[in-house]
Formats: sequence, structure tokens, C-alpha cells
Amino acid sequence: MAKPHVLCMVLAGGRGRRLDPLTRDRAKPAVPFGGQYRMIDFVLSNLVNGGLLKTVVLTQYKSQSLNRHLARTWRMSPLLGNYVAAVPPQMRRGEHFFEGSADALYQNFNLIRDEAPDYIVVFSADHIYRMDPRQMLDAHIDSGAGMTVAGKRVPLADASAFGIIQCDRDGKADDFVEKPDDPDPMHGDPDHVLASMGNYVFSTETLLDVITTDAHDPDSDHDIGGDIVPRMVDSGDVFVYDFATNDVPGSTDRDRDYWRDVGGLDAFYQAHMDLIAADPYFNLYNREWPIYTWNEPAPPAKFVFDERGRRGVAHDSMVSQGVVVSGGTVRRSVLSPWTRVHSFSTVEESVLMHGVTVGRHATVRRAIVDKHVEIPEGAQIGVDLHRDRGRFVVTEDDVVVIGRGDKVDP
Repeated sequence: MAKPHVLCMVLAGGRGRRLDPLTRDRAKPAVPFGGQYRMIDFVLSNLVNGGLLKTVVLTQYKSQSLNRHLARTWRMSPLLGNYVAAVPPQMRRGEHFFEGSADALYQNFNLIRDEAPDYIVVFSADHIYRMDPRQMLDAHIDSGAGMTVAGKRVPLADASAFGIIQCDRDGKADDFVEKPDDPDPMHGDPDHVLASMGNYVFSTETLLDVITTDAHDPDSDHDIGGDIVPRMVDSGDVFVYDFATNDVPGSTDRDRDYWRDVGGLDAFYQAHMDLIAADPYFNLYNREWPIYTWNEPAPPAKFVFDERGRRGVAHDSMVSQGVVVSGGTVRRSVLSPWTRVHSFSTVEESVLMHGVTVGRHATVRRAIVDKHVEIPEGAQIGVDLHRDRGRFVVTEDDVVVIGRGDKVDP
């Protein structure tokens, strides 16, 4: 059997309002994550590791940082016809941007026709996970369905936060409900439901037919999850792929089916805390399925001073290249490249992005600090939440978020 011709389309155009202020000046998929990565690196690494090497990234809002990262990092071999290409709205339906994820696909109808693939893989750009997409593609082909939806098992109590797919024992979808209050559990698993991951595989003609129909429906919101999936489920042409069956080389028992939607600040913060345990919930150290990114030239991290009361140390933390911990203490935190932690300061349970400086005698606790923010000498972040709420964003879980360009007073 000939190898199928596959085109990947990555949806990277969302506004990311729930991640403000981190998305104040950048698209959500361009938000730094895990020290040296960007969010979009995770989906693109999954596609590349799975051997899917023709990808268009559909961009839209505040895409300059994302486009620069894609151009600098994701350069495939044109000699072999492989590519990762950023594609802005083509405005082929008039002078307007993408009106939803289905409309994003419809506006790029010509790209699909030009590439003429057998199958189209449509993945979201803002989730943290490992997945072998080739296994999902093979399951789609074997099913004979026009569309396959990836489903993640989540506790029944959490179902109201997701689009929930119901399927029979053979995997054929028979119902889809958006954020239900009282869903039915999975067959054979009374404690869980299958939540849509926002990852799809289509047979090409099926996709072209359904997005064309949707584009001419005045009552549609032109969204894949809200409009295309229910329409396809009603037609009886949807297969559900259980993410728990995906076998990624090098996975541990703890992180085997890890998937987190980091569209909100608290989820973004917790996903970072998942990285730093001795036995991490998501293991970045899997050399058999690496997460690729661009690493700027930077020296190794350095820890200096070994004096009583002035010792540069980091415990249960991830410390990137170019970081200098100069007589300060770091606990349970993620430090991005070129961060500087000065003497007598303390950083605890925090995420510091590129180029953050923490001055002497400062305290940073349960915080996300965006790029190049300066925490001045003696400043207190995350200590007095009442004061912090008057000057920064503080989340429901009491995480202080300082945006790029925000001024921090002593």
C-alpha cells in the first residue's frame, strides 16, 4: 500500500484573551513555555516526530512574534518537499479575518486543492502534550470514517469544561455535547468521559464538503468543535480516537497520556508546576520524542557565591541556559534563558520568562513574570496579595501575573 499523502493544518489564530497579559503583544501559540520553548513547539514536534512533514500554520492575531519563531526554528528541507509555512488570513470570502476555526480552513481551500492530500490533519496550537499523530491517522484510515476526533479521558466531574463525545464500543461517535452538566460516562468506565482534544483527522473530500456547507450556513459560528463536529456526528461519519491508546516512545507511566489545555492563566501556571517534580507529570527529558525549538547562543547556567547567607542555589527547579543565580535561592520554579537572580533574593513556585531580573533582597512567590521585567531591590511579589491586586493580574488560584512592560515598584 502506498504511503498516504497528508497535509497538516495547525490552528494558531486565537486571540488568547484568557492568557492576558501574556498575550498582550503576542499570539497565544507564541507564548513562551517551559523555559526555552513556545507553545506551538509541542504540536509541531509531535507532527515532525510522527513523520508528518507538510504543515501550514494558520495565523491571525498579533502574529509577528509567532511568524518570527516559525521562520527561525521550523525550517524543513525544501529538497524533499517538506515545509512548515505560516499562512495569514487569505480573505477569500471578503474583507474579513477568520470568523472561526472552520472558516480558517475554508479560507485556505486553495492550499488544500494545490497540495491534493489524501488526508488532512487539523490540530490546535496551544496544548501541552505528546502524541504520535501517525497512530491517530492510521486509526482514521482503518475506520473508514470521514472524520476522526481525538478524545481524552477526563473525570466525570470535570465534563462541564469540555466538549464531550459519546461513542459506541467500536468507536463510532453517536453524540456530541458542548460542556454538559450531566453527561453519560464512557462505556465500561463509569468514572470518565471522553473530552474532545481539538485534534482532528479528515478524509480530504469529506472536509471540503463539510466546510463548504458550513460556509454557506448563515446560522453557523463556523467553528469546528461547535458546528462541524455536531454536523458530522449527525451524519454518522465520525470515529473517536481514544488518546489513552496512543503509545509515544520513551513515555513514562506517569506522563503517558498527559494533555493540558493551557488557555487560561491558572492552567498555564499548573502545567509549569507539572514539569518540575522529581517524577514529572510531563517529562521534557524524553530523548526518544524530543520537543524541538530554537536555542539562541547562550552559555550554561551559573550558580555563584558559596558564603553563609549568600549562596546561589536552586531546588526542584528547571534552570535554562544563560541564567545566573547570584547568591539567591530558587525553589520549585522555572527560569527561562538569561534570567538573573541577585543576592539575598528568593524565588518560589514561579515562572520567570526570558531576561527577567530579580534584584537583591526581593521576594517572588507564586508568580508568572513575563520577558525582561525588572523586579527591583527589596520588592515583594506574591507576599501581599491585596496590594498585588491593585497593580497586577491575580488569578483565582492567587497566582500573580506581571506582563511584559509592567513596572514593578519596590
